[in-house]
Amino acid sequence: MSEPVLSGRGLVKRFGVTVALDGVDLAVDRAEAVAIMGPSGSGKSTLLHCLAGILPPDAGEVHLLGQRIDTLGERRRSALRRSRFGFVFQFGQLLPELPAVENVALPLMLGGTSRREAEQAARSWFRPLGLDGLERRRPGELSGGQAQRVAIARALVPRPAVVFADEPTGALDQATGHDTMRLLVDATKHNGASLVVVTHDPAVAAWCDRVLEVRDGRIQHPMRRTA
Repeated sequence: MSEPVLSGRGLVKRFGVTVALDGVDLAVDRAEAVAIMGPSGSGKSTLLHCLAGILPPDAGEVHLLGQRIDTLGERRRSALRRSRFGFVFQFGQLLPELPAVENVALPLMLGGTSRREAEQAARSWFRPLGLDGLERRRPGELSGGQAQRVAIARALVPRPAVVFADEPTGALDQATGHDTMRLLVDATKHNGASLVVVTHDPAVAAWCDRVLEVRDGRIQHPMRRTA
């Protein structure tokens, strides 16, 4: 068995007296898509934040490509989030004042790539994601589905090891959400990245290779395949 791309071991996270994660173990393989499901307050978003280096766990370990990352300082975790992780959120979180191509190029520029090289890399994602001709449009000039595809391009442009998606279709209608998930899963797998999706929607989870159900900070069904 090859080493997982991303793993969490014995993850515990508390907020005051509330235990958000209570000893979670999971592993994500290369180019695997994993859905994390559960009711509101179950701990699924906290789990994503711990895996992505946004929140350090109170106990346990997080490993990326064999390296422990939960003990890194905030500066190094921030650099890791820019270079090795990609993020797609419910409302895209694009910068409204920037055209689409600059939104996509932003992670590369923050990492030190020149504007010209970053925008060149960003433009290469527009045609594969059905965005050809929309490079100079600002987020307010895009439909909801187009904006989410721009967010997918932004997540993938640094060639991350793992893409995290938090309710990526929550603001979209059913048909647009279907297309968005197809593009998200296909694009991440095509580029060899793993995908971790937090969702409450079984139709979204059905796109993934595996579903984890989280309740009261614990994984209830660690190996339920969608197919």
